Amino acid sequence: AAMVQKYQSPVRVYKHPFELIMAAYERRFPTCPLIPMFVASDTVNEYKSEDQAIHVIERRCKLDIDAPRLLKKIAGVDYVYFVQKNSLNRRERTLHIEAYNETFSNRVIINEHCSYTVHPDNEDWTCFEQSASLDIKSFFGFESTVEKIAMKQYTSNIKKGKEIIEYYLKQLEEEGITFVPRWTPPVACKSESSTSHPRRPVSPAINIPESATKEGLNNKEILNTSSSPSEPPAGTPDDKLDADYIKRYLGDLTPMQESCLIRLRQWLQETHKGKIPKDEHILRFLRARDFNIDKAREILCQSLTWRKQHQVDYILDTWNPPQVLQDYYAGGWHHHDKDGRPLYVLRLGQMDTKGLVRALGEEALLRYVLSINEEGLRRCEENTKVFGRPISSWTCLVDLEGLNMRHLWRPGVKALLRIIEVVEANYPETLGRLLILRAPRVFPVLWTLVSPFIDDNTRKKFLIYAGNDYQGPGGLLDYIDKEIIPDFLGGECMCEVPEGGLVPKSLYRTAEELENEDIKLWTETIYQSASVFKGAPHEVLIQIVDASSVITWDFDVCKGDIVFNIFHSKRAPQPPKKDSLGAHSITSPGGNNVQLIDKVWQLGRDYSMVESPLICKEGESVQGSHVTRWPGFYILQWKFHSMPACATTNLPRVDDVLASLQVSSHKCKVMYYTEVIGSEDFRGSMTSLESSHSGFSQLSAATTSSSQSHSSSMISR
Repeated sequence: AAMVQKYQSPVRVYKHPFELIMAAYERRFPTCPLIPMFVASDTVNEYKSEDQAIHVIERRCKLDIDAPRLLKKIAGVDYVYFVQKNSLNRRERTLHIEAYNETFSNRVIINEHCSYTVHPDNEDWTCFEQSASLDIKSFFGFESTVEKIAMKQYTSNIKKGKEIIEYYLKQLEEEGITFVPRWTPPVACKSESSTSHPRRPVSPAINIPESATKEGLNNKEILNTSSSPSEPPAGTPDDKLDADYIKRYLGDLTPMQESCLIRLRQWLQETHKGKIPKDEHILRFLRARDFNIDKAREILCQSLTWRKQHQVDYILDTWNPPQVLQDYYAGGWHHHDKDGRPLYVLRLGQMDTKGLVRALGEEALLRYVLSINEEGLRRCEENTKVFGRPISSWTCLVDLEGLNMRHLWRPGVKALLRIIEVVEANYPETLGRLLILRAPRVFPVLWTLVSPFIDDNTRKKFLIYAGNDYQGPGGLLDYIDKEIIPDFLGGECMCEVPEGGLVPKSLYRTAEELENEDIKLWTETIYQSASVFKGAPHEVLIQIVDASSVITWDFDVCKGDIVFNIFHSKRAPQPPKKDSLGAHSITSPGGNNVQLIDKVWQLGRDYSMVESPLICKEGESVQGSHVTRWPGFYILQWKFHSMPACATTNLPRVDDVLASLQVSSHKCKVMYYTEVIGSEDFRGSMTSLESSHSGFSQLSAATTSSSQSHSSSMISR
C-alpha cells in the first residue's frame, strides 16, 4: 500500500542578514561533522552567471542512514545517495534547495524543497522554510518500517538544521566575520546598475519601531502587544506560521505536529468559506485525534458547520441568558489555577438541575453552557498574553456538596449527557483538569451514568475527593493558590458564584409553553400522563429478572392528591380486560388508566407492599428509587387520595364539600417516568441510595424516606 507522508515546516526567522546566513550555510560542504550521517558530497554540475548573481550547484550526497543492519542487508546497500540542487540568486537574495533520492528511486520517492529568503518586514533578517514528501511504493514488505525510520531520521535532522546554522554563525563570529557585503552588479555595465541600484534601500523595514528591533522581537509580537486584545494576532509573512510564534503562543510541538497544524490551516484557508478558527483552536482538534490530520479535519469541519448553524461565534455578544439562569445556575469563573489556567467553579450539588430544565427547556441550558465555553476560550487567550506562555485549557472545580437523588432525575441526566456530547465534539482538549470535591456516596451512580460519554483523554484529568479530603495533602492547595480558595470551601476568597437553590415551581413552564417555543423538551417524549379516578387507580407493571435491580421513578402530580404505592407479586397479573373497568368506562373520558391488580387478589397473600404509602399533594414532584430484593413483578400504583372528614366534628369540612361539588374532583392527573437500572450500573453503591437524600434536605421542603427497604423518595414543593 502506498503511503504519502507530507511535511511542512513553520517559518524559521534568523535575525541575521541573508549574506551572512549563506556564508554559514556554505560551511556544511563537502562534509559536516555535525551531521554524522552526511558522509560525503561531490559536485556534479555547476553554473555561474557572468555577473555572479546566479549560482547553481548540483551535488551528489552520500548518506549513512541509521537503519537496522538487517534492513541494510536486505536492501543490499550501505549508503543512500541523494541529489541536491542549490540555486542561489544574490540579486534577489534567495536560495532554493531541491533534493531527491537516487537510491531506490523506483521503490521510494523522496522530495524536499527548502528556501532561504529575506524577511518581508526586515531586510536584515532571513526566513527559512522547508517542505517534503515521502512516498513508499514498495520495499520488500518492509514499507511501514522504512517509513518509520525515514520519518524519524528526517524529523531529528529538522531540529538539527537550526543548530548547524547557528554553530557556523558563531564560528564566523569567532573568526571576526560579522558582516558580508551584499551583491552589487559589476560597474562595467552602466545600464544595469542604474536600474537595479534603487532596489536596495527601498523596504518596508523602516516601519518597525526602534525599540522592537533592539529586543529582537519578531513582527508578530510587536503587532500583538500594541493591538487591543480582541484583535487576532497579525499573521506572519504570507500568513504563514513562524517557529517563535508557535513556541510562544502554541507551545512546544514536534516538527510533525507543527507540520500538521500548518497543513490543516493552509487547507482551511484554501477551502473554508467562513471564519477561520484561531491557531490554538485548530491545534485542539489535532490533539484530540493524536495529530491524525484527516480525522482532525473531519471533526473540525463538522464543528465549523455546527458553529455556523447555531451562530456560536456571536453568542457572547448577542445572547443574554434568561434571568432564571443568572439567579439559579450555580457556576461562574473565578480567577485562575496555579498553572495560569482560567478556573471555573460549579456548585452542582446546590443546583436544581430539574428545576432549570423545567423552567428553561434544554436548549437554553445548552446555549448557556456554550456561552461558558466560548468565554473559556477567550480567557485562555487572555491568560496566554498575561502569563507569557501558551494556556489552551481551563480547570473546572465541581463542588458536589448537596448532591442527591434529585440530580439523578433522568431527563436531567439525559440533558447533561447531551450537553457533554456537544461540548466534547466542539471544544475538544479544553478541559485541563477537573477537580470534583465533596463527592457524596451517591456520586458513583451519577458517575457510571455519565462516564461512558466522556473521552478517555479527558477522563485522565479527573481528580475526585470525597468528604473533606480536599483539605488534606494532595488536595486543593496543590492546584489552586490559598488566596483564591472560595469561601464556601473554607477559603478566604469571596466567590461571586450564585448560591443556586430550588427554582420556584411558579417559573416552570408547561409542556405547551415549551412546545410553542419550538423547543422540544424531554418531558414530552419520556413522560407519560395518566388519569386516576376514585376507585380506579393507575398501575404500571415492571418485571424484574435480576434481584437487586433499581426501579427509579419520577412523577409530577398535575391535579388532585394521590397516594403512591409499590407492590411486589410472584405471579404475573392478568392483562387488563376491556370491560374490567366496568362502570368506570363511563367516567373515564379516555386518559391513560390501567388496573392490573385483580379484584380477587388479597394483600399479603397474592401480593405485598414493599414501600410505605406516600401521600402526594397537587403540584408536587416526587422522585425515588427502590432496590428490588426479589425477582418477579413489581406494580407501581397511583391511587386517588380521598380526604378524611374532619376528626373533631365528624362533619365534612367546607373545602371538602366545595371540592365534591366540582365534577372533576374525582379525577387526578399524573405525569410519570420510570426506569429500571441494572445493579451492575451501580457498582455496589447501593448504600449511597439510602443516604442520598440527606444533603439536599435543607433545600427541599419535605423529604421522606422509608427505612423498611433501601429506598428514598424525595418530594420537593
